[in-house]
Amino acid sequence: MNELKRRTFLAKSGLSLGAASFANLLARDASADLATGLPPGVEGLPHFPPRIKRVIFLCMAGGPSHLETFDEKPELARLHDQPMPASFTDGQPIAQLAGKPLKVQGPLTTFRRCGESGQTISDFLPYHQKMADDLCILKSMVTEQINHDPAHTFMNTGTAISGRPSMGSWVTYGLGSECDDLPGFVVMTSVGGRNPQPIASRQWSSGFLPSRYQGVEFNSTGVPVHYVQPPAGVGKVGQRAVVDAIAAINRHRFARHADPEIQTRLSTYEIAFQMQTSVPDLVDMSDEPQRILDMYGATPGDGSFASNCLLARRLAERGVRFIQLYHRGWDHHGDLQRYMNVCCKLTDQPTWALIQDLKQRGMLDETLVIWGGEFGRTPMYQGKGGPGRDHHIKGFSMWMAGGGVKPGISYGATDELGYHATENVAHVRDLHATMLHLLGIRHQRFSYPFQGLDMKLTGVERARVLEGVLA
Repeated sequence: MNELKRRTFLAKSGLSLGAASFANLLARDASADLATGLPPGVEGLPHFPPRIKRVIFLCMAGGPSHLETFDEKPELARLHDQPMPASFTDGQPIAQLAGKPLKVQGPLTTFRRCGESGQTISDFLPYHQKMADDLCILKSMVTEQINHDPAHTFMNTGTAISGRPSMGSWVTYGLGSECDDLPGFVVMTSVGGRNPQPIASRQWSSGFLPSRYQGVEFNSTGVPVHYVQPPAGVGKVGQRAVVDAIAAINRHRFARHADPEIQTRLSTYEIAFQMQTSVPDLVDMSDEPQRILDMYGATPGDGSFASNCLLARRLAERGVRFIQLYHRGWDHHGDLQRYMNVCCKLTDQPTWALIQDLKQRGMLDETLVIWGGEFGRTPMYQGKGGPGRDHHIKGFSMWMAGGGVKPGISYGATDELGYHATENVAHVRDLHATMLHLLGIRHQRFSYPFQGLDMKLTGVERARVLEGVLA
């Protein structure tokens, strides 16, 4: 019987139409999806010529005190150990024990005016003092979440709702990667300081974006990426044949179902195959002069923030689009002076070295470096475990350096006690909008359809580019 059944016709038509569609997809993305594991980005992006090619986000997890780093407040010293004026705290969300008295905590360090710009930076950060003229210090940051995990989620995704795409995923979705053998979005962590809060992998999740855009965590010690090396007895030729065979099966499946996660599997297998060569070369520091290792204070492979900063420069050189380094240990509720010394000793010099290294290689002008935590610290304390500060969201400091940003300036201000941001208030979503702007993306026009909505990193709330920081 030669009669063609309706279901057979539809199935075969779907296969042929899907195959034609997939052929177009491969033609468009051949240089990326199969060769590099990442697509070239959204058609039409960037919206205008970008100022930068990449972002390195240095996350000081736990929330460093702005009052011991960049925001000098002489009034705190004058009011030290006196009751915190209720006019500042009444009706405000505070991360402190109800019913216990709040006392003003004076600054636990001294500050200096540094560089030709006269930026005010504390003595906890002597290497930051040396690069004052490179920094654009944001002194009026505000966020909406007062506890660590939701605050990290807000900083990374622009919302406290878990499961949304991280900023690194948004950027690689929009612009793709310049690297053909490494992920476009790489994350590394280090530890040192008081009470290192856990960092969940969902902080670099792709959320509702295709999962190929999620960040890839590199281990700071041992094998950088689990399972990237072939098992014993498996050679490159044989593994290439396996990858090609799996790709053929996945192409056939995609032709029938057009599931974007099949594309993810295709790209994941391919980039994993490429990484078998690229990752060992990336982490082999034998080509780094001793003076560079000394500049960072790095011992490669020791899991330190210093080694991660050096690896971040090497990732940037290879075209990785978004690099995120977490240092866990900044949750200084008590014994603040001791742990500020610990955290700053571990991060201050490597941060300076990264900026200098990028600058002398001609890469700083095409890189945006961002430094900061998920929130700041309070100007008051409750006497727990020696002098300390608690979580604070109404005013704190971060900084940016690199392409498209004015160097050697302070933007915004807080009140006399460092409690409320009062001048040029900069919301986390404004930071995201500014970052996207420097990458050549208009944040209002950058969206992804999900559950009937055009979702954006900057959300539906008002977000603005911080024009005052742009060079």
